[in-house]
Amino acid sequence: MTRLAWLFFVLALFAPETAAASGCSPVARAPARAWFVRASELPAGVVVRLTFLGHASFLIETAGGASAVTDYNAYVVPPYPPRIATMNNAHDTHYTDRPDPRIEHVLRGWNPQGGWAEHDLVVADLRVRNVPTAVHGRFGTQALSNSIFVFEVADLCIAHLGHLHHLLTPEQRAELGEIDVLLAPVDGTYTMSQEEMLEVIEQIRPEVVIPMHYFGPTVLGRFLALAQARGWRIEHRAEPVLDLSRDRLPHRTVVVLPGR
Repeated sequence: MTRLAWLFFVLALFAPETAAASGCSPVARAPARAWFVRASELPAGVVVRLTFLGHASFLIETAGGASAVTDYNAYVVPPYPPRIATMNNAHDTHYTDRPDPRIEHVLRGWNPQGGWAEHDLVVADLRVRNVPTAVHGRFGTQALSNSIFVFEVADLCIAHLGHLHHLLTPEQRAELGEIDVLLAPVDGTYTMSQEEMLEVIEQIRPEVVIPMHYFGPTVLGRFLALAQARGWRIEHRAEPVLDLSRDRLPHRTVVVLPGR
């Protein structure tokens, strides 16, 4: 049995009801503190709140009381310890060996012992799982050294590409499932070219793309121009916060949250 087939079998046996209700199961389908609110204070109808902390880190808060920070590191600090911390790859601005001990679950996108990193976790109304990828660096390709983390809450699915360096294989695309919101690195150099990143985006076909991992307005502006030329609508937000639910999901929109 292939690894992908085994993954599907295990998920079918053990996935809890809250996760199974999500539409993206793998089936081929540093702002001011005043902007942060606890999940219990989210506006009525909001399923999940995304707050861009900077670089590649987002705070994810759900209506059911779950919280997660992506690419948790020692430089971009969240306003409070999340229940879940994900670290896509072992680069110093994307992880730390000393996470806050109050964090309940620390999920690394690589396996320190080698082999596959495999995570499938449910906390309150949030399911977090990963799809392993590779990193290409000065010393060659490091297989399985990065993970795309997928966050499923209610009927919304959010994917964080991490430090992705290549187009997705058909198997990786199938494992992702249907993604509504994509957090995408658009630096154009350290990960992959912006043209290639747009190919990845078209592979995944989300409704919303949020750029991250860029180094100044010129780099971001070039990506936005390329995206707009491909038919994406561009929306700039004044605050680094995006409240989401199925009925307020924009269509084919790049949402720019302040930060970099």
